[in-house]
Order: sequence, then structure tokens, then C-alpha cells
Amino acid sequence: MHGAGDGRSFVAAVMTIGARKEGARAVSSVRGKQILAELLAGEGEGVSLPQLLCVACVDGLPVTGAGLSLMGDGGVTDSVAATNGVAATMEALQFECGEGPCVEASRAGRPALFPELERVAARWPGFGPAAVDAGIAAIFAFPLQIGGIRLGVLDLYRDVTGGLSAAHFGEALAYADAATSIVLHLQDQMPMGELHPQLFDPTHDRVEVHQATGMVSVQAGMGLTDALLLLRARAFADDRPVLEVARDVLAKRARFAEDGRHG
Repeated sequence: MHGAGDGRSFVAAVMTIGARKEGARAVSSVRGKQILAELLAGEGEGVSLPQLLCVACVDGLPVTGAGLSLMGDGGVTDSVAATNGVAATMEALQFECGEGPCVEASRAGRPALFPELERVAARWPGFGPAAVDAGIAAIFAFPLQIGGIRLGVLDLYRDVTGGLSAAHFGEALAYADAATSIVLHLQDQMPMGELHPQLFDPTHDRVEVHQATGMVSVQAGMGLTDALLLLRARAFADDRPVLEVARDVLAKRARFAEDGRHG
């Protein structure tokens, strides 16, 4: 079992509880089962199932890129896969800012569809303008959840404006269904408290953010979710990347008092 500040254990408690207690209820749609079977048949060394799913989304839908992230009560916790640099930026921005379509989709428990992102970018001061600048013209976020347990979000983007047809929307739901099954399938192979290797990147900068979150939690006397929100709020107030603030905490150049003040 990893420590409370470790990125894997930060998510693992939710993921393992979700897989063990609710996994039996997860019944994929017929199309979702078909997609899952195709992905399992094509699985090979060096390419994770989440990555294969994202690539399949781009091949099967009128979208430019796709990304898959794990979610917690505080928003995005880890990016699992992305098809290209813009998709990776899309996931990173939503983690950094703690806002965006994937956060809305996860909290509401239903798809968040924005066929003209620039028109609504102002609703997310941190994410919106940066996403538009990155070349994202439309974004569609589909939550992965079992009952009330949030597992993640499948994000699809286009580099031109325009929505999904009814047929493509249904197909995207099937891909999200398959993505949910993949997360549960992978996590069910792991002992309690451990996150499957395909569901995190040990070289990712977010490991440092999760470690700093654990330290802030102890310093400020609050839970991990609130500690991550506090870290993001400080980064936003200082107009700095959350990773920089996290590194200051880890290096003991910064700390947070019990009232949440930053010192």
C-alpha cells in the first residue's frame, strides 16, 4: 500500500472499492461489449488498453483526438491515455485548473457536449481560453461511473466546430461503456489499495502533485480532496502552474497553515 501522498494510492482507494463493490453491476451495452472484445483481441505489449480505446475512438468517430482520465471528488486525478499532444494538453489543463467539460460531466453524471468551445470558454477561466489556444474547437466529455462511484471521463475533441450526430453520440456512449469496463477489468486484477500499472504513469509530474497534496493535507488538517483544491487555488492566485507550487511544498519552501493560509 502506498502512502497517502502517492498518486497511485490517492486514486486506488476509490478505484478498488468501486471495482470490488459495484463491478458486478457493470453490464456493457451490446455495442460496448463488441468494442471491448475487439480491444482485448488487439492488446499487445507496449500499448495499454486505455490507449487502444482512445485510438479506436478517433478511428471510429468524427473526432480529432481522445483522452481518458481518472476522476475523484476533487476533479481529475490522473491522465491515463491520450492520442496526441493536443489531447494530452486537454487532459493536463483540466487537471491543472480543476475545471472543464470532464469535471462537469463527472459531477453531473451525464455527457457534457460543447460543439463550439470558443463560445462557452469563459465559463472556465483557466481551462477555456487555453484549450481554444491549443486548437480545440469542440469537446465532448463522457463520464465513466458505476452507480454513484466516479471512475473517470472519456474526452473527445475536434479541431473544427460541430456536434455529434445522434448515431455518433450513441457510438460515443458505447466507447465510454467499453472504457468503464476496461478500468474495472484492469483494476479487478489488483490487490486492495493498488492501482493497475496501465492506469497511471509513474514518470508523470502529477505524482509530485499528489505527494504535495498529502503534505498539505497534514499541514492544513484537511482531507486530500480539499487539500488538492487548496493547492490549485494557490496556484491560480499566484498565476503559476500547480506543479511549481507542489514542488515548493515538497522542497519545504512553502507550507499551508491549519486555516488554509499559505506561508
